[in-house]
Amino acid sequence: MHGDFFEYHLPPDLIAQEPCSVRDKSRLLVVRRSTQSIEHRIFEDLPELLNPGDLLVLNDTRVVPARLVGRRARTGGRWEGLFLRDLPDRSWLILSKSRGKLTPGEEIQVEPGPLRLHLLEKTPDGHWLVRPEVGDASSTFDLLERYGQVPLPPYIRKRQALPADRERYQTVYARQAGAVAAPTAGFHFTPQVFERLLERGIDRTFVTLHVGLGTFQPIQGEDVTKHVMHREWGELSTEAADAIIRCKARGGKAVAVGTTSARLLETVAASGGVRPWQGETSLYIFPPFEFHAVNALLTNFHLPRTTLLLLVSAFGGIDLMRQAYEMAIQERYRFFSYGDAMMIL
Repeated sequence: MHGDFFEYHLPPDLIAQEPCSVRDKSRLLVVRRSTQSIEHRIFEDLPELLNPGDLLVLNDTRVVPARLVGRRARTGGRWEGLFLRDLPDRSWLILSKSRGKLTPGEEIQVEPGPLRLHLLEKTPDGHWLVRPEVGDASSTFDLLERYGQVPLPPYIRKRQALPADRERYQTVYARQAGAVAAPTAGFHFTPQVFERLLERGIDRTFVTLHVGLGTFQPIQGEDVTKHVMHREWGELSTEAADAIIRCKARGGKAVAVGTTSARLLETVAASGGVRPWQGETSLYIFPPFEFHAVNALLTNFHLPRTTLLLLVSAFGGIDLMRQAYEMAIQERYRFFSYGDAMMIL
């Protein structure tokens, strides 16, 4: 499958640099597969678009302040890193960037101090193993909360976070720390929207998929089917599995909130139906793909040539998604992480 199918031109001024001032006032493009139709709504209209008995499946991962900035202790040169995950021996796996060549044994002074990172070794894929050194035995996530910054994607203010991003680059229901990028489809929910959904008989359940850096990587090469998918850790609890099974039994729709929730649900379904599950997934969803668990998908607008756009195209259909994106650009919807939303029914 040729990558040109998933290219489109986006005027730069449609890349949202700030979130909507009120989460549920963002715009919502509604795409109906059964009628091949598109309509324009506001996100707070979501309860009216779903039916009693439907179930929202939301990703409750929490973004950690994974961006680290500092200086090389030996040279004083500027340094920037991104925490990816911690390992059983308390070392960290990070991305690292500096002007000069880094060498094992160097130390990085994170700003503000006193956190220092001791460089252990460079991995074959270009990442670094480092050992954090600080004067107490704080946990990894405590250290990141103290010394890290919000890991905004590069298309938002060139990654320059503001104090408000600590709250706005999270969903209101984020609970399980571990992501280095946000499940952005959930940004639009408010307690008021959840209350109206419940009043209408539409319940919710939570899964966890810790979004990794590979989520936003563009697909290289012309044949998108040859792309090697990154791995992400996830969990579908017994409670969530039971809620989805009950929803299906009563004829309701399982509504995946975000491509991350959809990917987790289809990972589990591919191994024999909805059931409790925990582990890593490298499932790569691209057209054509038969969805077994997801009946509707709420998502944001995605970058060209990304696995996210391919997943959405597999669910909504390539032609209909191309039409939806063209209309969204024409109507000046706001794109990407802080942008508007799309509901595919």
